[in-house]
Amino acid sequence: MTWSDFYLTSFLVGFGLSALALVAGTTHLHLPHLHVHHGIHIPGSARGSQMPWFNFGTIAAFLAWFGGTGYLLEHYYHVWVVVAIVVATLSGLGASSLVFWFLVKVLMADEQPLDPADYDMVGVLGRTSIPIRPGGTGEVVYTQGGTRHVSGARSEDGAAIAKGAEVIVTRYEKGLAYVRRWEDPAEEPQPKS
Repeated sequence: MTWSDFYLTSFLVGFGLSALALVAGTTHLHLPHLHVHHGIHIPGSARGSQMPWFNFGTIAAFLAWFGGTGYLLEHYYHVWVVVAIVVATLSGLGASSLVFWFLVKVLMADEQPLDPADYDMVGVLGRTSIPIRPGGTGEVVYTQGGTRHVSGARSEDGAAIAKGAEVIVTRYEKGLAYVRRWEDPAEEPQPKS
C-alpha cells in the first residue's frame, strides 16, 4: 500500500461517514452513539453539559480532509512524505475544529438539560375541562414547562368537582392525576380578633 492509497482510503472513509450521517439525519435512521466523556463545557448550558471533542462529525471531517489533502499532496505534487503528513494532519485538525465549533456555537448554543423536578406533577395547578363525577374520572388541563397538557383526573377524596374548577394535583399514579379543589390561602377571610 502506497501513501497515496492510504490517504485515498482515509478520504473515502471520512467522506463515507459524512454521507452516512447525512442519510441517517435525513431518513431518521438511528445509528449507535459514540460516547466519549472528555469534552468541553458548553457556555450558557446548565449543570455542565459537555460536548465531546471526538464525535462522529469531527472524526468524519478529520478523515476526509486529512485523506483528501494528503492524497493531493502525495499523488499530484509529490511532496516529501513528512511534509505531506504534517500538512494533511493540520488540514484534518482544522476541518474537525470547524465542525466542533459549529456544533458548540450554533447547533448546541441553546441546549439545556432537562430537570425531572420541572415535570413533577405534584403541586401543579390546573382547571377541570371535563367535570369529575363522584368516585369517577374527569379531565384536567394544566401548563407545565411552557406547554399546555391534558390529563385524566380523579378527585382525591372522591367528591365531585365541577367543570372549570381550579384544582391542584396531590399525586399522579398510572396516568391519572389525583386532584383537590384549590383554595388560595390569600383569598381566605382572616378571622377577626
